[in-house]
Amino acid sequence: MTKVALVTGATQGLGLALAEGLAHRMSTEDTVYLTGRDIDRVTQAVDTVPSGGARVRGEILDVANPEAADRLARQLNERHGGVDIVFNNAVMRVGPDDDPRAIVDRYTEVNNFGTTRMLRAFAPLLRDNGRLIVVASSFGRLHYLAPALHDRFANLSSLDDVDKQVAAWRDAVRDGSARSGAWPGFVNIPSKIGQVAAVRTLAEQRREDDAERGILLAAVCPGMMNTPTSAMWWDVSTAPTPAQAAVALLDLALDPVRPQHYGQLVRDGEVLPWSPTSM
Repeated sequence: MTKVALVTGATQGLGLALAEGLAHRMSTEDTVYLTGRDIDRVTQAVDTVPSGGARVRGEILDVANPEAADRLARQLNERHGGVDIVFNNAVMRVGPDDDPRAIVDRYTEVNNFGTTRMLRAFAPLLRDNGRLIVVASSFGRLHYLAPALHDRFANLSSLDDVDKQVAAWRDAVRDGSARSGAWPGFVNIPSKIGQVAAVRTLAEQRREDDAERGILLAAVCPGMMNTPTSAMWWDVSTAPTPAQAAVALLDLALDPVRPQHYGQLVRDGEVLPWSPTSM
């Protein structure tokens, strides 16, 4: 059976490297969907992918649009009868000079609600031995959250519950109350924790069936990369390029499943502990 892969946020950086890597390592009979919000950038990105591997098709997908993920999922199901690999990589980046109160609405729509939309839309479409991987960060662990806030994201029962907790944090950032509470000032931390919590929550619901079908649902940390956005925060002059960072993520998607990865946050093939007590 020919395989179908999808990468969100794939017009540049890590997303483009993932699409290129999938196309290179998959069969010429397979299809890789390279997606993004802007048709011109999607078209340009598709044109940059070297030929000779899987077919690369561009599609418009804005994960911040509440209907977009479901719409594309229906289209791909009609075309292919399911999907085999999904990388949820779309992200809104934030810089040191951005006011969290001004950007938090769009930020959570893309990074968090976009993630749960993708999980809801594409997890049911995974074929046997499929992979659904959310690109997150090592910041997405309870280690980086005050203990008083751990219960907000631990042991949630549904993606709706995850969305409610993210919305509560978003509202606290927007009205300024987060500053006087225990929330960290760096919005990336609660956002990434929300992403990993979403993966963990869905994994608990699907674990038994996915194990029988060889499916992997996981979050992944690509590590520090040499990108313009990262350079606004840190010295990344010696950090890997997106193409180099993509290798471990592609291995996770294409190599045989390691059961210990299921529902976890993985970096370079190793599971990062969710909480200090899980070390």
